[in-house]
Amino acid sequence: MEEKIEQSTENSVIRLENTTKDYHMGEVLVQALRGVSLNIDRGEYVAIMGPSGSGKSTMMHIIGCLDTPTSGEVWIDNELLDEVTEKDLAYIRNEKVGFVFQQFNLLSKTSILNNVMTPLMYQGVSYGDRKKRAKAALERVGLGDRIHHRPNELSGGQRQRAAIARAIVTNPSIILADEPTGALDSKTGEQIMELFEELHREGATVILVTHDQKLGMRCHRQVRLLDGQIV
Repeated sequence: MEEKIEQSTENSVIRLENTTKDYHMGEVLVQALRGVSLNIDRGEYVAIMGPSGSGKSTMMHIIGCLDTPTSGEVWIDNELLDEVTEKDLAYIRNEKVGFVFQQFNLLSKTSILNNVMTPLMYQGVSYGDRKKRAKAALERVGLGDRIHHRPNELSGGQRQRAAIARAIVTNPSIILADEPTGALDSKTGEQIMELFEELHREGATVILVTHDQKLGMRCHRQVRLLDGQIV
């Protein structure tokens, strides 16, 4: 069953229409997404939920322009991704979308300040401005006194905060978080969720990918996937 798309897409920031994604594992065809249609408006706080293998992460990768669908259409800010260049896709990934992953994905051999500065380097921002904005982002997530620490010198919660700082340093309109509390204890996970809720209140479109019912119910809308379809 598909979620019906409203006729008006004036406020839409993400739109999928009959989107499929197939993978070949040897001679076996795996249908990760099966004709998914979904509309997410600007400023929404949405949970994409479902058990392991339901297609959640595949949907996140497609929404974040990390992967392309096998068929169907994907629109970001009313731009049809089939019609944009690779350069435009890179711009969307780096300017419009901030990613937060369960395992943090931080560079281990450098400071968290340099980790947070990295997306700005790809935007061509000067070193001085990169450093200033990265410091501000780290202060924003409560790590102003840890900027020169490497990831292995931080707790799990601090590393996730650093990952969030890296995601928001470009001022993206969309924040995608894949199981962001999965590697954290409950108290630290609560702090991270409060931070996402604060970012949403400030105007970001936040999309949380999770199998955790309690986390999903904190979002304003839940989109549930099962076997690659919205149910």
